[in-house]
Amino acid sequence: MMPASSPWWLLGAGAMGRLFAARLSVARPVCLIGRRDASNVLHYRDPSGGDHALDVPCCTLTSLAVSDPTPPGLVVLATKSHDTQSALDALSAHVDARTPLLLLQNGFRVQPIVTRQWLGPVLCASTTEGAYVEPAPDGGTRVVHAGTGVTWIGDLDHAWPDLAHGVVEALTAAGMRAQVDDDIAQRLWHKLAVNAAINPLVARHRIRNGQLRDRPFRRMVDALIDEIGPLIEGQGVEPPAAGWSALIWQVIEATADNRASMLQDVLAGRPTEREAILGPLRDAARRQQRSTPSLDALYRDTPS
Repeated sequence: MMPASSPWWLLGAGAMGRLFAARLSVARPVCLIGRRDASNVLHYRDPSGGDHALDVPCCTLTSLAVSDPTPPGLVVLATKSHDTQSALDALSAHVDARTPLLLLQNGFRVQPIVTRQWLGPVLCASTTEGAYVEPAPDGGTRVVHAGTGVTWIGDLDHAWPDLAHGVVEALTAAGMRAQVDDDIAQRLWHKLAVNAAINPLVARHRIRNGQLRDRPFRRMVDALIDEIGPLIEGQGVEPPAAGWSALIWQVIEATADNRASMLQDVLAGRPTEREAILGPLRDAARRQQRSTPSLDALYRDTPS
């Protein structure tokens, strides 16, 4: 197990960064790093509806470097995909380049790039945890743990198995469900298929996931599945045992009441992860010289 005294930095104070900070804070020292300094109280609502005020340092990279020079044992990069490069540029001025990273980004765009670029170990995560941020009664905000899930950990080069096991043990000690995945690339491609079939559609039409079961959205999802599956298999990725359609519709059923992350971004007027989610599939289509009219139309119509 990784030493419990080793601080972890959570870089990115969105829903997922706050969720991991809240859960990990019960087992180890953590710092939640955002764009501005904030109160050292992190408001967290657990899946049963219980509210907690947790003592978690919330700061910027600059203020953290001044107040606590202790180097992190791990940096969890929880920014949006399109903010990853700027976050890494800022981080590199404050930590040793060999510091391990754990990537929580959606899609399959930044993971290979960061793995090649960062000198230290780079782990990738695929998680089914659900969270969103809402106003708190005191005028601040709180992170709501909307649904418990599993977090899979691995690295693209199969070079850091001990580190992956250590991170899983640390997450487990914090009460989270986590597993090592020896083929995290396949796991990320499978999640990409799910995200591509759900997120852009619900963001474009401003609906919850479960409404994709209704007309005319069901036909749209099925048309996307017909294009997405062959594209990913063309990358040498094994399909899910039950097939692509079963995987994606199972997730839609299980998350019927959810507002997907891309929908949350659209409603808040933030940039979306269109490129991270649809870009790798469009790249694959060009390499494989496949026609993908449904994906192309979805890309054009999805807010960036």
